[in-house]
Amino acid sequence: MTMTLTHFSRARLAALFFLPAALLAQTSAPAPPAGHDHHAMVDSRGDHVMGFDHDRTTHHFRLYKTGGAVEITANQAEDTASRDAIRGHLSHIAKMFSKGNFQAPMLIHDQVPPGVEVMKKRPSAVAWKFRETDRGATLEARAADREGLEALHHFLRFQIEDHRTGDPTGVTEEKR
Repeated sequence: MTMTLTHFSRARLAALFFLPAALLAQTSAPAPPAGHDHHAMVDSRGDHVMGFDHDRTTHHFRLYKTGGAVEITANQAEDTASRDAIRGHLSHIAKMFSKGNFQAPMLIHDQVPPGVEVMKKRPSAVAWKFRETDRGATLEARAADREGLEALHHFLRFQIEDHRTGDPTGVTEEKR
């Protein structure tokens, strides 16, 4: 006797299709809870993308008359793992940003930060320079013109707010 589709009940057919999906749903990562905290998600994505723990490091974003800076340090001088991860991350970011690639901030913040579109279209609008520090590194930025400076400052102000650093959002004197 040949079995055809009509021999299966609709319930059995549905079970064949939905059981695998139900099993997969049980093994995949849980969805964020309703009303999840945006900043907690930024921290979590940042830890993954940057390769170091935000609780063991300190970020600062600076706005200067000619550009700005991203400074990241390990909180403890003996935390060489964080220091090295910071250096690796900012060195890589300097190369990416110089080419107009701002994918990392978009992954961390789950949105396109202000100023990025200008810096993507005009990679030469801002020059990025990596510099090691005792406990981490600094990414120095110099704007080529007013449009680049405005884009950079919008970008850095967004970083200050989304990373909750408490840094001044106005232009300050550059540290020498």
